[in-house]
Amino acid sequence: MNSQLNDPAGISPGSNSKPRFSVLIVNYNGGAYIQDALASLAKQTRRDFEVILVDNASTDGSLDGLDTRQLPAFTLLRESENHGYAGGMNLAAARAQGDWLVGLNPDAVAAADWLEKIANGISRHQRAKMFASAQLALEAPDTLDGAGDAYLIIGMPWRGGFGRPASELPAEGECFSPCGAGGVFERETFLKHGGFDERFFCFCEDVDLGFRLRLAGETCILLPDAVIHHVGGGISGRSSDFSIYHGFRNRIWTYAKNMPSVIFWLTLPAHIGLSGYLLIRGAMTGRFKQAWRGMRDGAAGAVSMRRSGRELRRNRRVGLWALARTMAWNPFRMSTHRVHVREGVPETPVNGSSASEAR
Repeated sequence: MNSQLNDPAGISPGSNSKPRFSVLIVNYNGGAYIQDALASLAKQTRRDFEVILVDNASTDGSLDGLDTRQLPAFTLLRESENHGYAGGMNLAAARAQGDWLVGLNPDAVAAADWLEKIANGISRHQRAKMFASAQLALEAPDTLDGAGDAYLIIGMPWRGGFGRPASELPAEGECFSPCGAGGVFERETFLKHGGFDERFFCFCEDVDLGFRLRLAGETCILLPDAVIHHVGGGISGRSSDFSIYHGFRNRIWTYAKNMPSVIFWLTLPAHIGLSGYLLIRGAMTGRFKQAWRGMRDGAAGAVSMRRSGRELRRNRRVGLWALARTMAWNPFRMSTHRVHVREGVPETPVNGSSASEAR
């Protein structure tokens, strides 16, 4: 690793001014997007934050001439290898000083009051340790890019509301997990649970972390007034070979690693069936090779992943029914990318006595 620090005037490591938020950005050949993301942070109405940018060995010159002068504090970690999104975020989190870690994709720009609205949400929901931002399409603000991540009970995640009218953005409520493009995690909780699983590299690592925190008894709150505008695949590509391979593989890993045994064995036939359908659809759209490779490698690593999640499943602090209620049960909701948010915020569903139900 070859890390370089760049800390202009403002809050800097080792100073007495500790930031409330650490905004973490992972860049890989982000082109002009990255400067736009930084410029949006420079306009934030709240100033108690730092920005940590991890560059995963970009070769496109996207770091050349970055203007960070208007940021309260800026740290650049220039890496000599590509750690993926998961590894890059963990590197940034390890350097962060803020009480809260706030992810921002390099192909996203934040509304000027984004951090202010997040801070207000944290004040309203003092027991919550993770929050999701509202995401609008960068080039079509009347279209949703996401309203938290949703999870079908048979093991299929999706970005709630992706591509649907912005009028469908729900009121504040509970979603399954944050989308990494604008996800918010309490730093202490993030580190306690190991951060992102770097085996995922990219895609579904946010759902995996959200699932693990769910098993630990945490909830996730969608903040509809905390807005970012996101390209959505602007760097990796929405239907690139890379995204299809990692999407298929990591979807299986998330399910195998985290789903409690009772639900896992009940839903496994449906999971296999839907995976087969998605593979056939991939063949019809000319993506069979990438989908098959992802599914093959996902299945090959599923046993290892399940073993790695055994302790957390066994010691989970949420009852099976309470967990199942955070998931969607209707596959058509997933196929149409509908939002899945329960309005209102229930009490954190802690139930230590249910641990014996999991294996």
